[in-house]
Amino acid sequence: MSDLLAALLLGIIEGITEFLPISSTGHLLIAEHWLGARSELFNIAIQAGAILAVVLIYWRRLWGMLLAFVGRDAPAAFDPLGISTTPAQSRDYAFKLVAAFAVTAVLGLLVKKLGWELPDDIRPVAWALVIGALWMVGAEWLAARRAARDGERVAIGWTVAILVGVAQVVAGVFPGTSRSAATIFVALLAGTTSRAAATEFAFVVGIPTMFAATGYELLKLCKGGGIGSEDWAALGVAFVASAITAFVAVKWLLRYIQSHRFTAFAVYRVVLGMALLLWLPAGR
Repeated sequence: MSDLLAALLLGIIEGITEFLPISSTGHLLIAEHWLGARSELFNIAIQAGAILAVVLIYWRRLWGMLLAFVGRDAPAAFDPLGISTTPAQSRDYAFKLVAAFAVTAVLGLLVKKLGWELPDDIRPVAWALVIGALWMVGAEWLAARRAARDGERVAIGWTVAILVGVAQVVAGVFPGTSRSAATIFVALLAGTTSRAAATEFAFVVGIPTMFAATGYELLKLCKGGGIGSEDWAALGVAFVASAITAFVAVKWLLRYIQSHRFTAFAVYRVVLGMALLLWLPAGR
């Protein structure tokens, strides 16, 4: 298989799995066993391609938050689900996004300083897929009970914002957990019982997180003199493929969660995780 075709396939896999709660990093680690390992910059850059899709989908929401954040009069923004947002609400939402990102940035840099690297063994990924599925089902069930008792809550509280920031780092340390799953279901457990509101915050907070991670890796590569060793053509192909497929996947998911729970994704995770545990040879 040519290198460009392999990069295209990896970009498509990333775009489909980045925002579905099934773990993009886990799927990429599995795919790279057959398509060849890639640099850390490649993996983070194609995640940034997927995040670009979210920027395009939420651009009105983001513009309203930006204007409100700097104290300008902003028109009422709205998200892809048609939820109207006042300038004051946009400003509050923006501050909570900054808080979540700050927590992720500080903890993420600490993890980097400790020398953490992605594992080569797929078996921990398989276990994370299975355990994460049980966590998803339990969290959504508890959130549904709370919503039935107290009414659906769409607000993002400060506790939710801080815990979402922590969840992003946990998902990065344990591939197979899924950043979107960790952040969505932490938000549901922490008090935001609306699937739509929890999903939106999880998606939007990924924008500064993944763009910052890409910039960090690119700067490190430049300082280390390894910029010339990167296959930029393959990275470009994967980036574009990731952005296009992620745009389609996010649009579909936003419609899906309006009338469905996340149970189907949990079942998929269990089936994939168990298949990997049963079929992988020891040590893989």
